[in-house]
Parts: sequence; C-alpha cells; structure tokens
Amino acid sequence: MIFFIIVIKGVYMLKTIAIILFVIMYALMIFLPAKWRPWIACTTAAIFLAVGVLPFGDLAHVIDWNILLMIFGTVIIVDYFIQSKMPNLIANHILNLSPNVMWTTIFMSLFSGIISAFIDNVATVYMVAPVALAICKKLKISPVAMIISIAVSSNLQGAATLVGDTTSIMLAGAAKMDFMDFFFMNGKLGIFFAVELGALFTIPIMMFLFRKDTMPVSSDEHTEVKDYIPTIAMVGHIVFLIAASFIPDKPEITNGVICMVWGVVCVVWEYLATKDKDTMVENIKNVDYATMALLAGLFTVIGGIQEQGIITDLADIIAHMGGGNVLLLFTIIVWGSVLISAFVDNIPYVATMLPVIASVSNEMGIAPYLLFFGLLVGATLGGNITPIGASANIAGIGLLRKEGYEVSFKDFMKIGLPFTVAAVVAGYLFIWFVWR
Repeated sequence: MIFFIIVIKGVYMLKTIAIILFVIMYALMIFLPAKWRPWIACTTAAIFLAVGVLPFGDLAHVIDWNILLMIFGTVIIVDYFIQSKMPNLIANHILNLSPNVMWTTIFMSLFSGIISAFIDNVATVYMVAPVALAICKKLKISPVAMIISIAVSSNLQGAATLVGDTTSIMLAGAAKMDFMDFFFMNGKLGIFFAVELGALFTIPIMMFLFRKDTMPVSSDEHTEVKDYIPTIAMVGHIVFLIAASFIPDKPEITNGVICMVWGVVCVVWEYLATKDKDTMVENIKNVDYATMALLAGLFTVIGGIQEQGIITDLADIIAHMGGGNVLLLFTIIVWGSVLISAFVDNIPYVATMLPVIASVSNEMGIAPYLLFFGLLVGATLGGNITPIGASANIAGIGLLRKEGYEVSFKDFMKIGLPFTVAAVVAGYLFIWFVWR
C-alpha cells in the first residue's frame, strides 16, 4: 500500500514539475530576446530528461526527425536558390503586378497559402520567404511583416486538403476520409471551403494592418539567373513532396529524406560545376541550426507534457465542459483548441482529441464530423497566435534572425492574433451552419 502511495505521489510530482517548467519556459521565451529561445527550450528539455518527466529512452521517438531533415535539406536548397538570383527575377514580376507594398504583402501571403494547401507548411515558408526577402531588399524595407504574414498564411491553409498538414492526415484516418472528402462530403461542402473562407477573411485584416504601406512599387531591373539547377531542385522537391503525399502507409521520415536528397543534389552539382569547396562549406554552415535546436527542444518538452498525461487532461476537460449542448461543445472545442495550440504543438493534441471526440459524439448520438472539423480549424489555426506555436512560424522567425532581424512575441502577435481570430471566426461559422 505504501509503495502505491509513493508511486502515485511521484506521478503527480512529475506532472506538477512538468507544468511549472513548461510555464517558466514560455514566460522566459516571451520576455527574453529571441536569440535565447533555443537555449531556453533545450535547457528545459534537458531538465525534463534529468528529472524523469520524459524517459530518456523516449527521446528519439518524440523528436520529429522528419521536420528537422526537411529544414536541413530545404535550407541548403534555399541558399543555392538565392545565390542563383531566381528569387530576384520572381520578385521583379511580383513587383510589376503590385500597385504598392501592402498588396505585395497580400499577394505573397495568398501565394504561400495556396502552396501550403498541397505541401508541408515549413517547406512552403522556405520556398516563398527568399522571394519576399528579395522584394524587401529591392524596396529597402524591413521584411519582418511580410515574412510573418507568409508563415501565418502557410500555417492557415495547411488544413485545406488531406495532403497539406499532418493533422489533416490524422483527421482523414480517424474519419475515414479520402482526398475529395475535404472538398465535398456527404452532399455538403467540406473543410476546404471553411479554410479558404478564413483565408479570404484575412485579406481585409492585412489591408488594415498594412494600410500605411502605400509606397508604390515597380521594378525596371533585368535580373540574369546564374544557374537553373537550384530552381529545378526547388520545384523538384515540391513535386516529390506532393507525389509522396498520395502514397499510403509511407515511412514518417519520407518528406525529410526527399528534402535532404534534393539538398545533396544542389551541393554536388554546384561543387562539380565550380570546384568551389569554400562556398559548399559556407552553405552547409549557413543551415539554421538555432531553429533546429529550438524545435528539437520544443518537441522534447511537448513529449514530456504528453508523457505526463497533461494533454490528455486538457482534452478531457474540453470535451466534457459542453455537457449535452452541441453548440456549446463545438464552441469549446474550436476556441479551446485555438488557445492550447498557441502554446502546444497541435499534432499530439489532435492525436489525443480525435478518439475523445469520437467517444463523446457516440455518447451524444451525433455524427462526429462537426466536432472533428471544429477541432482541425481550432488546432491548426491556433498556432498562428505565437511565434513558437507552429513549425512554420519558427522557420520564418529563424530566417529573419539570419537576416539580422529579431522578432518579439509582441511583434508577432500584432499580426498573428488578428489573422487567427478572423480565420477561426469564418471557419467556425461556416462549419456550424453547414455541418450542424
């Protein structure tokens, strides 16, 4: 009996330690300069492992190696892509289409959103951001607002299709949905239209946020592309990512391997073409290791939170607060998911909530689709509130840091929060009136 009491006390003590450390970690990330975030996350992760919040043997399983490999490979492609001058050429065309800076930002954001509906959000940011950086350098303006908008937009539209985000794939598995069910299902408009409606609602938000950016833009420059192989690699890895998304039961690390292979293609080609070893070494050194360390630390911390059952506790609280009122339950699931996903990676949260929602729906005698779609809208869009709420945001902030721009929580939330509220309100209303 004493043994069991000690075990129970030990379990609750670890859960309490995990919660306290988690809160302290986020507080430090909010109030300290952005350059300290990787150190804060990794230190918290180390403490989690040291005190047993996360068993050391589980470390390799909680880190998303697929995301880390994607970042490593894609950053290498991006470096060669930038050096080839292709982003400058694309930037010239976009500038010629845009009447002013505000519409340039809006076009770039919508462009990234469309792409992210079909490939991973992180890959989208790394593909579109170099073009945005080239545009901002031409205009001699800060790229912070444009890169944040691109990251938020890519994260927003990841839930539009089955292949756009991991959470969409998880939902498809739980609800037995195929690719076309995201567009039309059971004679009703699917979640694709809810997400796209949310994207449209962000346009007036951007028009208001960037209303002062009225400087006219144009480009009379003629840019010569130095090498088309990096562009082929950029397009090639996107095509391969899209193709791989249709392969059932593929290894989880597939996308990471694709990005790494195309990154190696760039390195090998450029070395064979130029014999310039120094440039090759410099490009490998330029990989955003700080962002990778931050993500690895956060993956470990979230793994510890999940190990201690904290995410499950949150899911149970949300699922049972609605009682027998479907509208109240739907509202709690959507907005509760927004709040939680602002601080917790949405993948373990959605994985935990899907069976809970299925069970609650069964008890209430209703089809689970309304609550499933509400969960996806809330959990996917909620990560847009903070700079560390989604991998795409972390990638965008990492790129800005490499350019010498530090982004605070406050700076990010000025854009991320109104984006999130507008998109979630639109998705929330659409899903309720179509699927209730």
